[in-house]
Amino acid sequence: MNASLHRKALAYLAEHNVMTLATTGTKGVWASALFYVNDGFKLYFLSSPRSRHSINLANHSAIAATIQEDYRDWRRIKGVQLEGVARKVRGIERVAAIGRYQAKFPFAGEAVRSPVEVVRAMRRMAWFKVEPSKLFFIDNSLGLGHRDEIALDRSNGGKKGRKPRQSKETDAAHKA
Repeated sequence: MNASLHRKALAYLAEHNVMTLATTGTKGVWASALFYVNDGFKLYFLSSPRSRHSINLANHSAIAATIQEDYRDWRRIKGVQLEGVARKVRGIERVAAIGRYQAKFPFAGEAVRSPVEVVRAMRRMAWFKVEPSKLFFIDNSLGLGHRDEIALDRSNGGKKGRKPRQSKETDAAHKA
């Protein structure tokens, strides 16, 4: 396991706020930009149970997601790409997710200072957990298309024992 790469990817997740979540359902594929909070490589988000992505997840838990900034210079592109599943959380896990979310996004926990519509909306939200089965860290400062797979273990939502590897695209770019 590459501890430095793990730390870099976890720091990136902690420093960013929005993921683009791709789901699929009866109306086809769909992508949504959502605030998230991470616990290791697990990501938690809230959403209306009536949103298209929530309806999709109720019937098909497989997802893909990306987290990145909007870069103008390709050499600066960094981000996370992942695939896995997303499911509703309940009980103690939901309480813990809410606590983490409110710590990262104070507006979500400040009922006294929040607008009434935010407080009402928060009561209706469903809470979800994204558990990645594969996760890649993109870093074009190391070369065009450079991405490393992060070895996930069961406690981080993935399979144990996989070694980080570069993508075939990166390998080809380095040979050229």
